[in-house]
Amino acid sequence: MIEVKNLYKSYGRADNIIALKGVSFTVNDGEIFGVIGPDGAGKTSLFRILASLILPDSGSAIMNGHDVVKDYKTIRQIIGYMPGRFSLYQDLSVEENLKFFATLFGTTIEENYHLIKDIYRQIEPFKNRRAGALSGGMKQKLALSCALIHKPEILILDEPTTGVDPVSRKEFWDMLARLKEQGLIILVSTAYMDEAGRCDRIALIKEGEFIATDTPQGIIDNYSGVLWAVQGSRMSVILHELRAHHLIKSSFAFGDKIHITVDEGLQAEELKQYLINKNFEDVNVFPIEPTVEDCFMALTN
Repeated sequence: MIEVKNLYKSYGRADNIIALKGVSFTVNDGEIFGVIGPDGAGKTSLFRILASLILPDSGSAIMNGHDVVKDYKTIRQIIGYMPGRFSLYQDLSVEENLKFFATLFGTTIEENYHLIKDIYRQIEPFKNRRAGALSGGMKQKLALSCALIHKPEILILDEPTTGVDPVSRKEFWDMLARLKEQGLIILVSTAYMDEAGRCDRIALIKEGEFIATDTPQGIIDNYSGVLWAVQGSRMSVILHELRAHHLIKSSFAFGDKIHITVDEGLQAEELKQYLINKNFEDVNVFPIEPTVEDCFMALTN
């Protein structure tokens, strides 16, 4: 179990950048807990504290009964940590990297192969290739294999799918689901809101603070606004027009649609006619169900 209470972290004396502002949460055994938020929100600072790589200014973090400050040597034995940037040895081969990490923890690939076989067998045909020559998805699988080779109790993954293609992202999350079934505690951060639905619980983070913590569906169920989608040609011009409308509270581009929150007094057909009168003849306006990203935007506005 992970128990975090009132963590604060700041950087620099002159600028005094506050990265974490009293973060508190718990993660249970066999749970995937996601920290969801944009770049610069404090995710990496939080994870580096939990991995015993940096010290908090105040607060506490207990990982399976061990304090990240007092028991940092034990912490490093019971966690598997995968940083946001690929940090393995680029000049070593796939197999050499894995052997090196196994040796660090006094084990071997053969002894714990069963822990990584579902992941490693996908890159094993390339075991003699240098790590620096791997594709993004292969690097990701190698890094996860190295993080798992010593049979950790807790897996900490800092934005593991950033810059990875959609197919590899899906494969990665399928792997996490299988690891969860083995009772592993998995703490993962991401800037991709669509990945939130693969977590058991999530925390939405902004500027070093958790603004909501719940199951993904719980976050969505608490959404209280009136949410519509707008489609048509000349979307950038439509977006500008929508933001000028006095009964529209917020407007954001979401792929091929614009998501808007509106005053309860406004009707969809009324808005459609308004846009038609503005020479947007092919426009369509319709209600939609919110996503986690919609909830995040509503909470931060």
